Amino acid sequence: MSIRQLFLGMGILAGATLAHADMVLVANPSNSLSSLPQSQVSRLFLGQTGTFPDGSRAIPLDVEGDSRARFYRDVLKRQPDQIEKYWARMIFTGKAQPPREVKAREVKALVAETPGAISYIDSSLVDASVKVIRVETGS
Repeated sequence: MSIRQLFLGMGILAGATLAHADMVLVANPSNSLSSLPQSQVSRLFLGQTGTFPDGSRAIPLDVEGDSRARFYRDVLKRQPDQIEKYWARMIFTGKAQPPREVKAREVKALVAETPGAISYIDSSLVDASVKVIRVETGS
C-alpha cells in the first residue's frame, strides 16, 4: 500500500466519522425551554407557528448544506425533495416563508446573540453560548 492510498483511506474514514456526528437543537441561552416535542419543532421549521409553547417569539434558522437535509430527514422525518415542494407551495400561496438560511460556521454565533433564535449544530460545537433543547420524540 502506498502512502497516497493510506492517506486517502484515512481521509475517507475521517469524513465518514464527521458525516455521522450527532446534531443537536440549540436555542439562545435566554430561552426558558429545556425540551420541545418533535411536532412543535416541525411546526417551527415549517413556518406553521412563529412562537414557542410559552408564547415567546421563535426565530428558526436553517443551516446551508448537508446539515439542513439531515435535520429535516432525521428530526422532521421529511426528505429534501418533500421540503423543497412544501416551501414552493407555501411561498407561491403566500402562506409562509422558509427559515433564514445561514452558513454552518455562523449559526452558533447568530443563535447566541439573537433572543428567540433556534437552530441545529453538531454536538461537538456546543458550549455555554447556546442552550441545547432536547427533542421529545413520539409527540
